[in-house]
Amino acid sequence: MDGRYDPIESPDETTVFPYHDLTPPTTADVARARKVVRQHLPTTPLVRSETLSSDLDAEVYLKREDTLPTGAFKVRGGVNLVSSLSTEFREAGLITASSGNHGQSIAWAGREFGVPVTIGVPAEANDGKVAAMERLGAEVIRHGPDYDAARERIEQLASERGARYVHSGNEPKLVAGVGTAGLEVVDELPEVDRVFCPVGGGTSAAGYCLTVGKLTDADVVGVQSEAAPAMHRAWTDGSLEPHDRMETTAEGVATRVPFALTMDLLGDGLADFRLVSEADIRDGVARLFEDERIVMEGACATAVAAAVEARAEIAGETVVIPVSGRNIDLAKLDRMLEASEYSA
Repeated sequence: MDGRYDPIESPDETTVFPYHDLTPPTTADVARARKVVRQHLPTTPLVRSETLSSDLDAEVYLKREDTLPTGAFKVRGGVNLVSSLSTEFREAGLITASSGNHGQSIAWAGREFGVPVTIGVPAEANDGKVAAMERLGAEVIRHGPDYDAARERIEQLASERGARYVHSGNEPKLVAGVGTAGLEVVDELPEVDRVFCPVGGGTSAAGYCLTVGKLTDADVVGVQSEAAPAMHRAWTDGSLEPHDRMETTAEGVATRVPFALTMDLLGDGLADFRLVSEADIRDGVARLFEDERIVMEGACATAVAAAVEARAEIAGETVVIPVSGRNIDLAKLDRMLEASEYSA
């Protein structure tokens, strides 16, 4: 670590558990994770988008992480972490907090390896994601108005139960597992020039920094909603203090508190970090639904919005956009499509 961020003193955990290793993973760790992940999960498609390529005068490819079993990229990290869980926690189980996709990833991996899982979610969490976690066998506890309130309650329960608390960002095994998507991109498209990646907790973007960013000449660009800019501020000025604004409707990037481990990687690895509007996020969801018939979450649409906004600078480039998740509530999808001003 370069000392830019201090994971022990940062406010992104109310409790620092002794089993947490906050040493950032390396590209070699991602390569090791791939040996585990490929035994349980398929390689996801990397598909050229005819419409985006034409509209942006670039070669635009979509990394279809939405085709994974839980419908989102995070299951890669869950598999890598749970596969190496120490014996002392296999009976006590795993406990975590999530706005949805992280919880599903831990629930899926827990079922795969026979480990009980408890997940804390905000009181108004996406009902579809909660139902999916419960179908995978997890106990779900609703608590508080947002992710950070649920996380604080879950950290307390982890101490009381002696369970293994899984932080959604400060986990080297999670980041290394998620990074395996980047190795797949390098294998298939080593001539990539740029990756636009959504940033919530930052695990996906950190994974691309460790792979595409390290192994090719490509720039990795992080993207967040301007209505929830905590990670963007951390990248810009080094502050890990909670941000007072967290108003985005895209729950996958709805983070109020920056994560120290991922910020350490993003601080060195991102070529740029951009903010997009909520209106542009809605248009991104509508664009992929209308043009590609892809159902994606608002978080994924941040990357689409940033690429569209950067059309002049990316003309002629080869660009990758991760379709990081498809688990959007149907009512929310309808509202976003209705409110969007995009038309094909």
